Amino acid sequence: MANVRDRSTQAAAARFDTMMRGLEERFFPDARQWVCSRAVGSTLEIAIGTGLNLAHYPREVELTGIDLNVAALEFAAGRARGLGRELRTEVADALALPYPDGHFDSVVCTFALCEVPQVGPALTEFARVLRPTGRLLLADHIAATNPLVWLGQRLLEAATIPISGEHFTRRPLEDLAAAGLMVVDSQRRTNGAIEYVHARRAQ
Repeated sequence: MANVRDRSTQAAAARFDTMMRGLEERFFPDARQWVCSRAVGSTLEIAIGTGLNLAHYPREVELTGIDLNVAALEFAAGRARGLGRELRTEVADALALPYPDGHFDSVVCTFALCEVPQVGPALTEFARVLRPTGRLLLADHIAATNPLVWLGQRLLEAATIPISGEHFTRRPLEDLAAAGLMVVDSQRRTNGAIEYVHARRAQ
């Protein structure tokens, strides 16, 4: 039975990766490189999933990945081994990180804040575990600047929010200041519907 479960898990992860790569090639081909190349030192990746970001980090970065999905963490750990890099994994919630204040040099979260119940408390928790000079690095789909695309996002949310809690018209950048963070750099792509953010703790 274990072998059947393992094969099922591997197949589900492979399907997820194929879907994500298709979306990335069309809508945000440089997202992971833009975000992960800026990570330094001890780095925490929130909602690491199957580890699609792993190949994009500098070799010297010390990586810890958290997720609520145990199977995804196992897949990410296998991917890290295949890339020849160390990865510490832990089952943890983005809203209650099991780390002391000021523990990490970088916190990374890509395409996951769209599904947390509340963005503000999540960003506050990310800021808490960052060192004073630490970096918060984000990528996510947000409310588009194109009115027609925005309308499509709102219609899509009518189904995705009640089914899976996924939002398309949030914009985490607008909640950074309340979490004690400030923008260092940001870029928008694809009719303004994708945003990359490099932030730091406000001094």
